Amino acid sequence: MKLTSTWMGALLGAALTMGALTLPIAAQAADKEKLVVQVSEANPATWNLALNNIKNIQKDLGKDNVELELVAYGPGIAMLKAESEVSNRIDEAVDSGVHVMACENTMHGQKLGKADMNARIGYVKSGVVEILQRQEQGYAYLRP
Repeated sequence: MKLTSTWMGALLGAALTMGALTLPIAAQAADKEKLVVQVSEANPATWNLALNNIKNIQKDLGKDNVELELVAYGPGIAMLKAESEVSNRIDEAVDSGVHVMACENTMHGQKLGKADMNARIGYVKSGVVEILQRQEQGYAYLRP
């Protein structure tokens, strides 16, 4: 009986030690805030609000402490065109580490190709699915 208790104690101690060793790694991964921002309007004021929100989040939390993704679909895709009113702000966002993504389903529906778009952005097959999946991954959601 004493031998069983000793073994159980050793196993419990080993398990706790292993758990303690993995805590710093898990804590580091959890330190980053994560936010996905939806823009589905072609209104430059809405885009500027979204981009201002993103810039303020990076300023307040530190850009290295936050993972930001902006997803555009529907009418909002217009502001990701190469010649849009907010293209310089899109470039600034990308330069600061924001992942700016265009919905390929919307682009197909509007007969837009990658040559029509800001050269700095990325693409997702479906903007709505991208937002859904990001939320499942723990991202907070914002729609200005």
